[in-house]
Amino acid sequence: MSEIFTADVMWAFLQVIMIDLVLAGDNAIVIGLAAAGLPKDQRNKAILIGIVAATVLRIVFAALTTQLLQIVGLLLAGGVLLLWVCWKMWRELRTSHAEEHAAEAALEGHGAAGAPRKTFAQAAWQIVIADVSMSLDNVLAVAGAARDHPWVLVFGLILSIALMGLAASFIARLLQRHRWIAYVGLAVILYVSVDMIYRGFTEVYPLMAG
Repeated sequence: MSEIFTADVMWAFLQVIMIDLVLAGDNAIVIGLAAAGLPKDQRNKAILIGIVAATVLRIVFAALTTQLLQIVGLLLAGGVLLLWVCWKMWRELRTSHAEEHAAEAALEGHGAAGAPRKTFAQAAWQIVIADVSMSLDNVLAVAGAARDHPWVLVFGLILSIALMGLAASFIARLLQRHRWIAYVGLAVILYVSVDMIYRGFTEVYPLMAG
């Protein structure tokens, strides 16, 4: 039991919480933006599809990622991919307030004035495509932070699903009003990506040198 409360495990635990909080809010904003141009009845269905798809994809990616990261070289590749995620998040943090208000309104079941009209199929497709990318980002970041602590990874997966399903609009609103939380989360993900690149390089370098 004492091994669960080591400084290393607690640091991984805190990283996972911050990663889940920021990426769940980011995912919620993307889903809200995609659904904002739909009528109310279709909008709720599209958001539900997005949350269910994100949940299923996180479970599938978690099962695959934990195995793949054991292969020499893929930890380094995962770190580089996560570095690209950081750049993408940095750009998304500069999203206009009008777009964020549209996303928040859609998540809360209200229409968004000025949102471009689209068909249900278009919105659902946008949401699923975004979910594939963002679910992989989330699982990769959590797996990188959890390292050799499987229970931390499991906790991160459950927390991510719970935040997406139960508190999506609240988190999106929280990140909009308190921008510094998102920047702290971005810094944590950047740290995880650099750490993965370093550990991946130490795995690959002996093979390259040999």
